[in-house]
Amino acid sequence: MITDQLLQIFSQHWPAVLLTVVVAWLVRNRYHNGLNKYPGPFFASLTDWWRFWDVYGRRPEWTQIALHKKYGPVVRLGPNVLSFSDPEALKTIYGLNKGFIKSEFYVVQQSVVKGHSLPSLFSTTDNDFHMQFRRCVNSAFAMSALVQYEPFVDNTTKLFLKQTEKLYTGREACDFTTWLQFYAFDVIGEITYSKRHGFIERNEDVDGIVGYLTRLFLYVAPIGQIPWLDKLFLKNPLYLKLSEWGILDATFPVAKFARARMAERLPELETAGDKKPLLPTSGPTAAVKSPDLLSKFLAAREARPEFMSDTLVQTMAVSMAFAGSETTAISLSAVFYFLLKTPRTLARLRKELDEAAAQGKFSDYETGLVTWHESQHLPYLDACVKEAFRLHPAPGLPMERIVPEPGLEIAGKYVKGGTIVGCNAWVLHRNEKIWGEDVDEYRPERWADETDGERLKRMNGAMLQFGMGSRTCIGKNISLLEIYKLVPSVLRRFEVSHDERG
Repeated sequence: MITDQLLQIFSQHWPAVLLTVVVAWLVRNRYHNGLNKYPGPFFASLTDWWRFWDVYGRRPEWTQIALHKKYGPVVRLGPNVLSFSDPEALKTIYGLNKGFIKSEFYVVQQSVVKGHSLPSLFSTTDNDFHMQFRRCVNSAFAMSALVQYEPFVDNTTKLFLKQTEKLYTGREACDFTTWLQFYAFDVIGEITYSKRHGFIERNEDVDGIVGYLTRLFLYVAPIGQIPWLDKLFLKNPLYLKLSEWGILDATFPVAKFARARMAERLPELETAGDKKPLLPTSGPTAAVKSPDLLSKFLAAREARPEFMSDTLVQTMAVSMAFAGSETTAISLSAVFYFLLKTPRTLARLRKELDEAAAQGKFSDYETGLVTWHESQHLPYLDACVKEAFRLHPAPGLPMERIVPEPGLEIAGKYVKGGTIVGCNAWVLHRNEKIWGEDVDEYRPERWADETDGERLKRMNGAMLQFGMGSRTCIGKNISLLEIYKLVPSVLRRFEVSHDERG
């Protein structure tokens, strides 16, 4: 029989057959979707393992900056991946109603609870689901809501300043990056649940969650380059099914952390009439005294029960613990790092703060706390923060999107449908056509002293640290609230210097 003959040939010549299959697969990758016409590393055109190992090395942003300098505005990073550095690409890839969807890279970042993945606003690839979900909670993150959250931020900021003085003034050097991460976690705890998690009080990693998130990011970044690998590891179907049956527990620690905080907070919530609580609670209930995020998520559940389920309330809580702290901590660290490494910049910012204080523009002269409104009248502070966002945006990888069928023109290049495309904020923020030849220099003056309105508009339009379009980070305003309050408050209260030994 033919089958027997094929099996006999394969058993006798399997090395040659295997080699033929591998070569055919590599050739197919090389010419996939006609992407062979775009420049880039040769091995990147053959296999996504090139991207995997580059990201595994933890600094892919510098690799991609170098590649764009070498090859130009379009670089092939994988058999089906293109990276764009032309700001014109932003309008197409991230613009509204363009038909692009997020790639499977984002699915890898979904948390797991009781054997099930939780698609969040950030990690879902379903645009319709995202639109409905965002519509439910959007008002909770609007700029107009900041005034409601500022007291929460004030509580944690005052404690942060007090603990900083107690623990680090005149003593050993402070691991400021970790200390800022503790701050960001406690702020998001107050804003979400009206209760801090205890990082600042205890000066330790509560429940090991910071360490866990570090390991998780080191996992999802490289695994996201070859998403099917996630099905072998954290989202292995057998492992998830055993978790669903209660035999194993595959719930992500970050989800457990958020659920524990919700369990502490939810007994305070009161439902109208004789309705049962929306989520399981224990103990007596009391009226909500403050408009925290959890109360707003639950209000959205009441307003749209056909969509906003208990699971989605929990998903939002997990997202706040996950993304609501990490990116803000990264940005805060970047601002202080560049200020301390650039003495002339720090001196100019201090002068601005001192002059504002002398003119009576601050309301708090005891703790040094700066209000959001006061921070908005500090133009050089604004320039320092924007320049830190430019040089060290929190996302270090391209924000991947899939080109809709049959294809589209992106920045003058026709790209077939199904191709993964994206822009890396690190690359875009160093485009000399936008920022000038000194793109690698931390120079807030490029913002503060620029008088050309059109150039400022181009610069602002090319900033990608919070994403762009309908998938812009929903917590952007909360992050800005924290940054614009903490930076001037710390500098009003303390003399901070960089430990050159570190």
